[in-house]
Amino acid sequence: MNPANDNFFKNIPDPLPEELIECLLNRDNVRIERIISQGHITPSGQWYDQDGDEWVMLLQGEAIVLYEKDHQTFHLMPGDYLLIPAHTRHRVEWTPPDIHTIWLAVHLH
Repeated sequence: MNPANDNFFKNIPDPLPEELIECLLNRDNVRIERIISQGHITPSGQWYDQDGDEWVMLLQGEAIVLYEKDHQTFHLMPGDYLLIPAHTRHRVEWTPPDIHTIWLAVHLH
């Protein structure tokens, strides 16, 4: 994708054997990604623990995100967004296997 001018929903492979993460913009303090899942989850026993805040919005599909500390879950639907503070250990517990789940992720560092 060309971050200056393109379409967020274009060039989505089908089937999607692995989760697709594409960097759309990377500047000094921000990175913007398009993430596409299709039944993909965080591998068992693995947690994301990032140095900066991450803001995600679900544009298509569904997902369940789990925080390790308090076992809080977030069931995200299209239009839902979530701010994941730095060093909040989290994982993706579920995305539906029969449709593309499309995320917009903004990493602040």
